[in-house]
Amino acid sequence: MENKKENEVLLRVENIHLAFGAVVALDDVSLEIKKNEILAIIGPNGSGKTCLLNCINNFYHPQKGKICFNGHDLTRCSSHEIAKMGIARTFQHIELYTGLSAIDNLMAARHNFFSYTFPEAAIFFGRARKEEIRNREVVEHIIDFLEIEEIRNVTVGELPYGMRKRVELGRALALEPKLLLLDEPMAGMNLEEKEDMAMFIIDIFEEKRIPIVIIEHDMEVVMGLASTIAVLEFGRKIAEGPPEEVINNEEVIKAYLGKGK
Repeated sequence: MENKKENEVLLRVENIHLAFGAVVALDDVSLEIKKNEILAIIGPNGSGKTCLLNCINNFYHPQKGKICFNGHDLTRCSSHEIAKMGIARTFQHIELYTGLSAIDNLMAARHNFFSYTFPEAAIFFGRARKEEIRNREVVEHIIDFLEIEEIRNVTVGELPYGMRKRVELGRALALEPKLLLLDEPMAGMNLEEKEDMAMFIIDIFEEKRIPIVIIEHDMEVVMGLASTIAVLEFGRKIAEGPPEEVINNEEVIKAYLGKGK
C-alpha cells in the first residue's frame, strides 16, 4: 500500500505548447512527476528545459496544454499561489537579496507563513512575537541542515558562488515545499562544491521526502541522482525512462550525449 502511495503522480504536465511568436519553445510536451522520484530533465542548450519549469511556476503562460499539481490546474493560478501550494524553485542565475545576510534571505522566504498585522509588528508582542519565533526556528533548522552556520550573518553579495547557491537552496526549503524544482543547481561549481550540493539534494529527498525535478548538464551527477530522466530537443520530448535506458537511446546519443556518451 505504501509503494502505491509513493508512486502516485504529484504533478502532471499534459501536452504543453509554448511559443514566442514564430519560435516554438515547447512542442506538445507531457511529463509526470511522482511523489517518490527525482526527475532529471536534460537536453542541449535551448531545448526548452527552463521554459518548462517556468510554465510550471506560471512565469510563462503556455498557449496549449494543462499542468496539474495535487489536482489543481496550475495554468489558472498565479505564481505566488503556486508557491503557497508547495512548489519551490531555484534558478539558473542566482536570485537572492545580495544586500541582506544569509539568514535574512531565508527569513524573507517565510513571508507566506506570517499573518500578523503592521501594528502587531510595531509593538512586537503576542501573535507577532510567536510567529517570529516559530519561523526563526524553521530557518535555524535549515541553516544546520545545509551547514551554513558560519555564513549566517554574512551579506550574501560577499559570499563565494558555491555558498550563494547553497543559500538559494535554503531559501527554497524555507517555503516548506511539496515539490522542489532545481534549475542547474551545480552550474559553475568546482568538483568539491558539486559533491556537497549532490549530498544535500540526496538528503533533501531521502530525509525530508521531497520529490525533486532537476535540470543539469553534468551527466555523472544526473546518473547519480535521478530515478527518471526526460530528454528535450528543440522543445520536444524525445525520450523518458530510467537512466540506463535513456543514455543508451540512439536518438538521445545523437541529439545530446554524442557517440562517446
